[in-house]
Amino acid sequence: MQGKLGALFAVLTSLLLPQSVLAQGPVAIVERVQSKTAGVEFMDYVSPGKVIHLQPGDALVLGYLASCWRESIVAGTITVGFEQSTVTQGKVERTRVPCDGGQMQLTSAEANKSGALSFRAPHKDKKDGSSDRAITIYGRSPVFELGRTGVFRIERLDRKSAAIEVAANKLVRGAFFDLAGTSHALEAGALYRVTLGGQRVVFKVDPAAQAGQVPVVGRLVRFPPRG
Repeated sequence: MQGKLGALFAVLTSLLLPQSVLAQGPVAIVERVQSKTAGVEFMDYVSPGKVIHLQPGDALVLGYLASCWRESIVAGTITVGFEQSTVTQGKVERTRVPCDGGQMQLTSAEANKSGALSFRAPHKDKKDGSSDRAITIYGRSPVFELGRTGVFRIERLDRKSAAIEVAANKLVRGAFFDLAGTSHALEAGALYRVTLGGQRVVFKVDPAAQAGQVPVVGRLVRFPPRG
């Protein structure tokens, strides 16, 4: 009976949300999923109003892009919100992790593009290679959302250092490459530029950043869409 009430609550919540809300772009990313019936996969983006059903024993981790809440959820029915989820008949533990929430929000124009997952890009590089507003990441092993395979290049901008070239021949979900799966780890506190083809993004590594598989939402670097 309680499970049915939880499911009914989730349906009513989604119905009460305005259609403009349901059409918004993604607000969270699936950092881990242990379920055969949830309907989401590792590194999927989810939008407000999305309802996810977990069976007893199932587990899910969501990282919210703007609010930087990281939710570890076991069982129950999950309704994705703007800053955090509503969970019924399940257990949720929330931790606020370091992330550059201001740079991870979608602009309204980008959110309205069909299928677009475009985040606000930093300002263009200055002549000296610096940036007015570089993305800050909180892990020394970024997750790059490349969108395509190829060789990308990482260059340090704040001091001379050998460039790193990585062949991204296999991508998670057809888009993501995790530097934690390689022998490379970037320097904490450093300023970098990553280039793929004609596209580039400037980002800073937080001075307290750690190497390895720290929360994805805190180390995600996305290339702007090709247009």
